[in-house]
Amino acid sequence: MWFCYGGGKVVDCRICGDPHSVLRFAFVEFADDHGARAALSLGGTMLGYYPVKVLPSKTAILPVNPTFLPRSEDEREMCARTVYCTNIDKKVAQLDVKNFFETACGEVSRLRLLGDNVHSTRIAFVEFTIAESAIMALNCSGMILGTQPIRVSPSKTPVRPRIPRPTPN
Repeated sequence: MWFCYGGGKVVDCRICGDPHSVLRFAFVEFADDHGARAALSLGGTMLGYYPVKVLPSKTAILPVNPTFLPRSEDEREMCARTVYCTNIDKKVAQLDVKNFFETACGEVSRLRLLGDNVHSTRIAFVEFTIAESAIMALNCSGMILGTQPIRVSPSKTPVRPRIPRPTPN
């Protein structure tokens, strides 16, 4: 499906986070660089009652490996083993997140902790070795990790490998 807005064609959009929270975000893939640059100029635009913050993404929506087709049976199975975690304290390390979930729920096979030490909170995608562990992890919403209660919800996307950034010439 293609959607046009202000000159940019949207190829894919994935909205993440608790649908009842104002702390939601989306990954939007554009057909070309022109559309992506146009979207970056929309920072501050009001969406509902809140101004939108628009930043370039450090991760891709689509898989890096073109042989791995989105929405395949493999991807659905991976999503069943993955949770999306928000409100992670910026001082908590990736190993702390892994240990927290392994202690409470079971073995973690992959984990992506996103964010930096500048913003007050970060997010994580946590993939377990078995789906039952992911179901148990949903009960961790509200538990304190670091100094803040985390929010855990089912993931709509599997954990993706980090895309290497091009080196400047």
